[in-house]
Amino acid sequence: MAQSLELLLIQFLMPDNDARRQAEDQIKRLSKDPQVVPALLHHLRTAKTPNVRQLSAVLLRKKITGHWSKLSPQVKLLVKQSLIDSITMEHSPPVRKASANVVSIVAKYAVPSGEWPELLPFLFQCTQSPQEDHREVALILFSSLTETIGSAFHPHFADLQALLLKCLQDETSNRVRVAALKAVGSFLEFTHDGDEVIKFREFIPSILNVARQCLASGEEDVAIIAFEIFDELIESPAPLLGDSVKSIVQFSLEVCSTQSLESSTRHQAIQIISWLAKYKSNTMKKHKLIIPILHVLCPLLAESTNEDDDDDDLAPDRAAAEVIDTMALNIPKHVFQPVLEFASVSCQNANPKFREASVTALGIISEGCLEPMKNKLEPVLHIVLGALRDPEQVVRGAASFALGQFAEHLQPDIVSHYESVLPCILNALEDASDAVKEKSYYALAAFCENMGEEILPFLDPLMGRLLTALQNSSRNLQETCMSAIGSIASAAEQAFLPYAERVLELMKNFMVLTKDEDLCSRARATELVGIVAMSVGRTGMEQILPPYIEAAISGFGLEFSELREYTHGFFSNVAEILGDSFAQYLPHVVPLAFASCNLDDGSAVDIDEGDDEIANGFGGVSSDDEAHDEPRVRNISIRTGVLDEKAAATQALGLFAQHTKISYAPYLEETLKILVKHSAYFHEDVRLQAIIALKHILTAAHAIFQSQIEGAAKAKQILDTVMNIFIKTMVEDDDKEVVAQACTSVADIIRDYGYTTLEPYLPQLVDATSLLLREESACQHIESDSEIDDDDSAHDEVLMDAVSDLLPAFAKSMGAHFAPIFAQLFEPLMKFAKASRPSQDRTMVVACLAEVAQNMGSPIADYVDRVMSLVLKELASSEATNRRNAAFCVGELCKNGGDSALKYYDNILRGLHPLFGESEPDDAVRDNAAGAVARMIMIHPESIPLNQVLPVFLRVLPLKEDHEESMAVYTCVSTLVFSSNPQIHSLVPDLVNLFAQVVASPDETSEVKALIGRAFAHLISLYGQQMQPLLSNLPPAHANALSAFAPRS
Repeated sequence: MAQSLELLLIQFLMPDNDARRQAEDQIKRLSKDPQVVPALLHHLRTAKTPNVRQLSAVLLRKKITGHWSKLSPQVKLLVKQSLIDSITMEHSPPVRKASANVVSIVAKYAVPSGEWPELLPFLFQCTQSPQEDHREVALILFSSLTETIGSAFHPHFADLQALLLKCLQDETSNRVRVAALKAVGSFLEFTHDGDEVIKFREFIPSILNVARQCLASGEEDVAIIAFEIFDELIESPAPLLGDSVKSIVQFSLEVCSTQSLESSTRHQAIQIISWLAKYKSNTMKKHKLIIPILHVLCPLLAESTNEDDDDDDLAPDRAAAEVIDTMALNIPKHVFQPVLEFASVSCQNANPKFREASVTALGIISEGCLEPMKNKLEPVLHIVLGALRDPEQVVRGAASFALGQFAEHLQPDIVSHYESVLPCILNALEDASDAVKEKSYYALAAFCENMGEEILPFLDPLMGRLLTALQNSSRNLQETCMSAIGSIASAAEQAFLPYAERVLELMKNFMVLTKDEDLCSRARATELVGIVAMSVGRTGMEQILPPYIEAAISGFGLEFSELREYTHGFFSNVAEILGDSFAQYLPHVVPLAFASCNLDDGSAVDIDEGDDEIANGFGGVSSDDEAHDEPRVRNISIRTGVLDEKAAATQALGLFAQHTKISYAPYLEETLKILVKHSAYFHEDVRLQAIIALKHILTAAHAIFQSQIEGAAKAKQILDTVMNIFIKTMVEDDDKEVVAQACTSVADIIRDYGYTTLEPYLPQLVDATSLLLREESACQHIESDSEIDDDDSAHDEVLMDAVSDLLPAFAKSMGAHFAPIFAQLFEPLMKFAKASRPSQDRTMVVACLAEVAQNMGSPIADYVDRVMSLVLKELASSEATNRRNAAFCVGELCKNGGDSALKYYDNILRGLHPLFGESEPDDAVRDNAAGAVARMIMIHPESIPLNQVLPVFLRVLPLKEDHEESMAVYTCVSTLVFSSNPQIHSLVPDLVNLFAQVVASPDETSEVKALIGRAFAHLISLYGQQMQPLLSNLPPAHANALSAFAPRS
């Protein structure tokens, strides 16, 4: 075989394709015989040309796996010895490397079975060799052997680490240093033991030296290995970096700011900063690295990108933007000021790229730095609105982008600046550049989304421009226009009616488009019709909807996921405005939603089988069914279009059930199956919609089964399914938003169905609530990082608000019976009230205590002493929400806390007094303070100095904003009137004026007005004609409203 095989190997390497194919077929046939192994070994050692020797090694690597167990001990010995000889005596580096690859494969089988005890001592010996080639190949083998026999190295780990460190510092050979660097990377990837990994910390200076040398000699691909090692060290939960983090950051900043280097190399350096921001933000703060980093990254935003460059994602300006965004999200307080300073200086730079960078930077950080940015909106908007008038198109485009980001992330504060912002956006819509126009329409869409009636003065000019652009622009611009019109329609509501007909007529043209390139526009148009329908309402839309619904249904045949997603949203909107009348469309639209929900997820996994042999042209002959090497997963991608479609379809099913109730009966069972499946879906967006929809299904099931004979049992079965999913989600789901929604749904169910329905699930619900308050549920587990301190622990305001809402819901359904459960939950809740916690945590606790006190009643007395100091401090908070919740809470504690609260009356009145003065800017705070005083007077009037309190109390009435306090406040006033309290009767002129305003107010309920009317009638009965001058001094509308309550003579 040896002789014929040699000829075939030579033939395979010929340029003639036919000869090559013939040789390939013959080699494959011969390779089925185990004797091919000694034959290939022979040629590996004796063939005259390096190419034949290399091909022999390549083939041997592929074939030996299938044949090893069939070889005799003598042949196995020959294999091992020949490979050792090839490594030590071969002069050709490619052949030596190919032989080393064979050693890795043989070692996989021979070392664990004890058949090759000489291998590791041989490699250690090679690393001490004076020959550079031997030292290099030994390190190459150490690298590759970690993948196949890594566990065999465990007993030698300390020796190996010392050896690698020595080779990293090899004074005579760059090749050895590079091979050592690669070996360190391999071992670090393989090693998971914290004690072993931590020893790599001392390698960092040597790794940096080797990386610098590689960059100096143009070996950028090797220097990238250093960055990969740093990635591993940063992502490790062990504190591996120590003081070396400064050197790593300095090196990374040097690399990313060196324009002569490849984009990919600079990108790797920038990524190191990104990983640090994500995983070691406290380390960055501790070593004062944030400002030096931003001083380098912000100017990178101004670096020109080659527009023809295919690796756009690797461009330094784009990579820098991503890292600044990451830093803003993770350490916002430390990022905002340096970026604002950069923007303030760069916006005046003569170079337009720097002016562009100034506003780009502000746009990028607006999501992460939203709180500090809201406090400095004036100077920020000054920069951005100035850039919107810049002579350079790129600067104006960046300013439009930044405004769009502000509109998206700085709500609701940004809307209060509409008088300065909207005119600037209107001007930008007329820009000569389509790119600027498009970004301006995006900014307009985002800005208007959270506006209300403030938009009305701008409605006509805005719609004029948008309708014109909708008919005369590119498809991209038309889509952005549609998005903007949708935002305006939502903001304007009924005021949009004059424009609705024109918009709907134009949408007809878009909703019949069928070319692939037009389907995005069709999707946007479908969405817009649904939004306009919501603004116009049922009366204006019901008769004209059928053709739009028909067009929407026909769009499902076009196989375009985004169109189907937006169409489900359209049907959801139509269901909401039509209510039960939507039942006529259910047979057409529910199957479409089912189809989307049952779509294949379309996970795409690419397998990377690339290696050096394929690159060298040996790929075909060296692969066959006997090759058992495991392929590497290179990339996993999910078709996000399908995810979005599934989420929209899941949401639609819930809304169909909610709005059609009994008519949804035929689809209930199948919908429930889908929602149960989707509640455990791998992606949180779909799980979220399933959790929301399950609550709607429960509502529909309740309506469907209440009139059926066996309905109660069926409804209970669905309730069991839904509640078990919600409880499981609270405990086990890893997404905070999904868990928050489950908590909100549970609270709604408790309020809707009461204690009897709740009772079977109570122990599990209390356990789940307690777990969340202790921050021990799955969604609250973060990877342990020894550098994270208590104050920085990950905590989500939305989640904890939803969790804390469960306690008042329990209290409302159980009343005083909630007391033993509250005793279990009190301490975990109060953890959020610590001074070290953010202000929103403390006010969450205070609001929760207030509602528990309100609904649980007298048992709250046991907690008054423990919470009063917190509530009194919160009355003086700098945040209006905190003061408002504290005022409400203190009133409920006084109302329900009995004698426990009475001793605090003086302190409470002192704490409330500033909230009645002109220094209090917030009407809702003042209203809640009035509510608190009213409750105190009602419970213990004898403990209140009414002569001092009543004038101050009446001066802030009527209530301006929080009319939920009306009943408490006006019951108090009326009770004082009915009891002929001498203090209140000295204030009759003030009372008449107050009563007139209350009965004339459109914001007060008929119940409140009737109460005030009775109090007014009582005053008439006491004072008769003396009241007439007071009534004649009132505005006519107020006098007329009040006279309706006067007793008839």
